[in-house]
Amino acid sequence: MVTMATSPPFQAVLDRIAEEIEQLPGRGRPADYIPALAALDPRRFGMAVAEPDGAVYGVGEWRQPFSTQSVTKVYTLALDLAREGDALWEHVGREPSGNPFNSLVQLEYENGIPRNPFINAGALVVTDRLHTRTGNAAGALLDFLRAESGNPELSFDKEVAASETAHGDRNAALAHFMASYGNIGNPVPVLLDQYFRQCSIDASCADLALATGFLARHGIGADGSRLLTRSQAKQVNAVMLTCGTYDAAGDFAYRVGLPGKSGVGGGIIAVVPGRCTLCVWSPGLDERGNSVAGVAALDRFTTLTGLSVF
Repeated sequence: MVTMATSPPFQAVLDRIAEEIEQLPGRGRPADYIPALAALDPRRFGMAVAEPDGAVYGVGEWRQPFSTQSVTKVYTLALDLAREGDALWEHVGREPSGNPFNSLVQLEYENGIPRNPFINAGALVVTDRLHTRTGNAAGALLDFLRAESGNPELSFDKEVAASETAHGDRNAALAHFMASYGNIGNPVPVLLDQYFRQCSIDASCADLALATGFLARHGIGADGSRLLTRSQAKQVNAVMLTCGTYDAAGDFAYRVGLPGKSGVGGGIIAVVPGRCTLCVWSPGLDERGNSVAGVAALDRFTTLTGLSVF
């Protein structure tokens, strides 16, 4: 990894990226299958970088809350991994899926064990297991994000949660199918409520860059306590790198070179272990569900700073 002398000029880099992104011709389309997100302007853009000590820099709408969606899968994975350790991996794999994030195809061939924690089936399993251990998976996640970001105002978006519930047949099918193999422990309606609330949390780029800092600090939380072992933090980062951007993870690793996790709300978080964490938001998505401007911005960040895991 290329390091930079003294304090890197993150603000100047972010300003330059914002200028370049403004000229980006195609911005994709918002997630139209979630009505509450469909009306968002794909040209909106924000980006934040947080250093391990909590210093944060931003550009554009970096303090504008947005729907986190699948970005939250990273945090539920960390919270459950901290509680049950390697036993989790008996119920969900660690391999790229090669299929869309809401695909049913592989589950039947693989006896109800999802390929990884970041496709919807895998995230449902992780949420189910976290709910069994906490009694309120979504609440535990929200408490964690509030503490790590330092923002007690973070909350669920009831409109988005209701919208996803009303259009959640595919997720219900995934959950019922895995339950038929004994890989879901809670009643499916309870699990779906927890999952849709989890995905509905609103947070800004600044909030998420700060909340992801424990992965740059090798498992140490914002208050200095250890959330994950160093090895577990490595594991989460590794799964983000290989599986975090749906079936475009290879292209993301090629272009950006960082562990990352995207969500169909247009957000992407990324980690430079030991150095910084990032969050970018722009709601226009490509055909694989990743923010067009977000991927481009992270590509430019690693190119301009030389900061990557390669």
